[in-house]
Amino acid sequence: MKTALFIVLILTPGLALYAQDANALLKTVDDNLMPESYEAYRKIINEEPNGSKKEFSFYTIKKGKDKIALLYLAPASEKGRATLRLGENMWLYIPNVNKPVRITSLQSITGGVFNNADIMQLEYSVEYDATFAGETGSEHILDLKAKNKTVAYDKLKMWVTKDREYLRKVEAYSATGLLIKTLEFKEDKDFGNGLVRPSVVETYSPLYKGYRSYLIYQRIKPRKFPDEVFTLNYMGRLGELR
Repeated sequence: MKTALFIVLILTPGLALYAQDANALLKTVDDNLMPESYEAYRKIINEEPNGSKKEFSFYTIKKGKDKIALLYLAPASEKGRATLRLGENMWLYIPNVNKPVRITSLQSITGGVFNNADIMQLEYSVEYDATFAGETGSEHILDLKAKNKTVAYDKLKMWVTKDREYLRKVEAYSATGLLIKTLEFKEDKDFGNGLVRPSVVETYSPLYKGYRSYLIYQRIKPRKFPDEVFTLNYMGRLGELR
């Protein structure tokens, strides 16, 4: 009994350090994906089983760990719409409508496989705690557990390269262990200002067989913004920042 207790006391600090290392790696993944505050031009392409495609273009701004906003640039039918995320709260602004309306993380403002949480992703390390789950010859594998129930996915499994600590793949799971979707991070690109990251995120789901969606980063640039631009009253004026 004493021997078993001694082993637990010896191993527990090591396990805690192991968890700290996993969370440190997750923070590095976030840092390698995006500047803390930035502006970006992105587009989404949704592909259906019959081969048809629909494309959306956005201007995106982010500040810190809890503020992100998007302005629709195309198609013409969506131009001028905007979305805002503050923490876990999200809104959609539609021109000529009296006020922004609340939306949820699991809805999709563009259709396709990406939901609002995917499109308005903040930082993984803010929403999840990480532990090491294993490794391949070239990648670390992390298990991520949501810090609270407001997060879109209860669990994630993440593959991160060992050499440059770039994100390569994420599997998203429900609380019951159901695989909801897979996201693959591809085509590393130098965006300038020291940022090299995947420029394409491809997603597909066993729940939507034959459907695929692509999030393509065209330009990313560090930029500082006042808090004012991340408010409901400013959503109709996001175009002034371009």
